Amino acid sequence: MNPYQKKRRWKFFLLIFAILIGIASVFYTDSFVKKMEREEADQFHLWVKIQERAMFLYDNDDYRVVVETVRENTKTPVIMVDSSGVISSFFGLDSTKTNYPIADTKLTYDSVYFVRQLRQMKAQHPPDEMNIFGKKFKAYYRDSFVLTQLRYFPYIQMTVIFLFLLTAYAAFSSARKDEQDHVWVGLAKETAHQLGTPISSLMAWTELMKSKFDAEDDPLIAEMENDIKRLEIIADRFSKIGSKPILEDHTVYIVISDFIRYFKVRTSDKVKFSISGDEQVRALLNVPLFDWVTENLLKNAANAIENEGSISINIIENLAKEQVFIDVTDTGKGIPRSKFDAVFQPGYTTRKRGWGLGLSLTKRIVENYHSGEIFVKESEIGRGTTFRIILKSSLRYEPTTA
Repeated sequence: MNPYQKKRRWKFFLLIFAILIGIASVFYTDSFVKKMEREEADQFHLWVKIQERAMFLYDNDDYRVVVETVRENTKTPVIMVDSSGVISSFFGLDSTKTNYPIADTKLTYDSVYFVRQLRQMKAQHPPDEMNIFGKKFKAYYRDSFVLTQLRYFPYIQMTVIFLFLLTAYAAFSSARKDEQDHVWVGLAKETAHQLGTPISSLMAWTELMKSKFDAEDDPLIAEMENDIKRLEIIADRFSKIGSKPILEDHTVYIVISDFIRYFKVRTSDKVKFSISGDEQVRALLNVPLFDWVTENLLKNAANAIENEGSISINIIENLAKEQVFIDVTDTGKGIPRSKFDAVFQPGYTTRKRGWGLGLSLTKRIVENYHSGEIFVKESEIGRGTTFRIILKSSLRYEPTTA
């Protein structure tokens, strides 16, 4: 199992664990809320019975204390209405408001407030019937402020936990990315430094061979020199990692064609190469780095072709968005749709001896250094794969006017 699959599995387990914690929290809070609902309902029913008998109980000093205690400890807001639906009294609501106009300036007449409160109470709980001195009343109540808070507490808790996890994930991902960038840069520059000495030696040996064996025009020596130049380019590529590369205006078709000419003679004759599309479209490129992108895509395409096959490159210009599309298509074994993103992760590979760094490095070069995009456009198992690169065109077009 590669590191990317392990990381995905751990993320999946942690996500499931977080969901289970959230569900357990919601169920526990819900059971607690239902228990409080029953207690508040019992308290309300007791309040109604006390209210019905209040006038009689006030005649007894011992019961007067009980009545006042029950009234003062009622946490649920209550509204009483008469048989015609008119609000007659209320308890536990805003003490600075009143439902009828009075001369006391300390109180605010706000009938709309009580109508709104009564509507909420009717929507939450059925009323209790009351009979006071032969007159019929209905008492409504709504949940207390504490109970209302408890209803929303698990969802607020889950939101806070989610935001915390999201922030922590973003912070750790950023720190990990910075750490990976430092490793990439250090490894690349050290590789470039290590390549310098043997390349210089190889150049000297080829010059010695040409002079000693009078082989100035020997085709084998010429190919060796081509490979040495290629090593110089590779060392130059590594040295550019971590520093801002210089982008220059180039014809995309020519850059890719030049590299294909070098690459195809070093690949199996069973793999056929072709390039098509717009031959004039231009883009800002760093040629050594972009050749690296092309090389990684062509190598992956060639490795995906088990027997005979073809690799085609099509260059398209999107005039409306001023972009260049480069499609690299092979007739290899294909990529499962679930792996379209995974193939660009460091360490992901289907080869036994591969390191899984080629496409990851390709993505970095395209996105970080050329401000472009690269993705798997389409793939079908057993039929082949198409990678698409999107670059900004260096050509600008002004709209024509009639």
